[in-house]
Parts: sequence; C-alpha cells; structure tokens
Amino acid sequence: MSKNTTIQWCDSTVNPTMGCDGCELWDRNRKSCYAGILHMRFGGATKGYAPSFEEVTLFPGRMAEATRWPDLRGKNRSDKPWLNGLHRLIFVSDMSDALSKVVSFDYLKDEVIANVTSEQGRRHHWLWLTKRPKRMAEFSAWLKDRGIEWPSNVWAGTSITNQRTISRIKHLLNVGDEETIRFLSVEPQVEEIDLDEWLPKADWIIHGGESGHGARPFDLRWATSLIERCRNHDLPYFLKQLGSQVVDGSGWLSFEDNHAGDWEEWPKSVRVRELPRV
Repeated sequence: MSKNTTIQWCDSTVNPTMGCDGCELWDRNRKSCYAGILHMRFGGATKGYAPSFEEVTLFPGRMAEATRWPDLRGKNRSDKPWLNGLHRLIFVSDMSDALSKVVSFDYLKDEVIANVTSEQGRRHHWLWLTKRPKRMAEFSAWLKDRGIEWPSNVWAGTSITNQRTISRIKHLLNVGDEETIRFLSVEPQVEEIDLDEWLPKADWIIHGGESGHGARPFDLRWATSLIERCRNHDLPYFLKQLGSQVVDGSGWLSFEDNHAGDWEEWPKSVRVRELPRV
C-alpha cells in the first residue's frame, strides 16, 4: 500500500490481499504483470508480500489504515492537477486481485465494505479494479441479499487488454446500482479492440500501452480513435501511458520516459486526462 503513488489516475493504493489467481498477463505462456514480476523479486523475502504471486494472501487491517489518510478534497495536487477538486482516490488492489477465488465474501465485507463505509472511509473514493468482474457482481448480489447496498464511494472497474476480454464488461454492469461508477481500464491494450457497444454503458475509460521487457506495441491511433469515440459519448477519458513500444502510421516513436508516461512528451492530440466529476 502507498499513501502516495506515481500511478497517474489516483492518489494512493491499498491491497487487502496480495497475489492473484492469474490472468492473460500471468499464465504459463506469459509473465508480464508488474505485480507478478515484483512478487518474483520480493515475494517470500519482503514483509508485506505474498510468499509467491500464486499464493493469494490476506492482509487485514490495511483498509482501516487507509481510511485514516487525510482527505484531499480542496487540496492542490501540483503533480496531478487533473485530480484537483476530487476526494482522495484510492486504487484498491494494484498488487493483487481481491476477487481471487480463495478470498471469501465475508472477508471482503469485513475488510473492504466495512471500512469504506466507515465515517473516515466515506471521505475517500475507492477505485476497485478486478479482472474477475463476474465474482465482483456475485459479491454485490451477496451483499444485497444481506441488506447491504454497494457503497456509492466505491467505483467498480475491470481490465480489458484484448478483444477476448471484452466479455468482462457485461459482468461489471451487474455490480452495484444506478449510482455506481463503473470504469474500464483498457490497459495494456495489446491489439485492436472494438468497444463501441460498451462505451455508452461506462462512466470512465482509462487507457494505456504495455511497458517493461517484452512489451507489445501500442498504436497511437488506438488512443486518438478512442478519445474521439469517448467524446462522442461525453465519456471521460484518461490516457495513463503509451508504453515502451509506441508506433503510429509513420513508424516507431521514442520517449525519454521508458513508459511514455510523461504527457509533456506526447502529441497534443492525445494529452487527455479526464475523470468523472462526483
């Protein structure tokens, strides 16, 4: 967990669990998930990590600690001015997937829901991202059966990396209610993706390319196209980074920042970092 993070679209991160069941970025064929790579380096040897990325481990108490961080509404974020005017935005599960199958709904209720709805927790907005939105929707229904509504300060998100993973969106739409902010993290985008059917049903889009060793190309035209389509739907769009391998119609592009996350280096046409205003 981190009170201050370099991730461009949030202020802080917190992980009620560490580790993951795996996904298209972490399986027998590919090991490119940054959280998995960090676990290979520090897992089992550094306090706060799971023994290995595949061994999902509970860390109760972290959410309660995060609730005590100061509210940032009305504070100037000089390094992230696009966040000004918002509550503290806390990314839940940047180093894990808390919806992994070994994590019980009782634990998620006690560790996540109880804390975000506490007096201190309500001061912040919690951006919960998963590659398992079907299980998140099942958790939402499980809560409702117990008379617990999905908290309005918890934004529900899922990751989309290729055309095959678009099926996750239909499950995300079953999380929460009409007040719930639902967002898509289209990152890392590694191939052409058709989101036209789903953009009218989303509340926010995060976009970006892949970084690190073996990163796959990110076509700048994917960004310009998605920006235009989001504008057509009056949908906030946030370009996080272009990644390590950036191409456009004229060839490869190079940047001093090896993630191409410094938007001062980008063409002006893609310098778009918008958030829902709540």
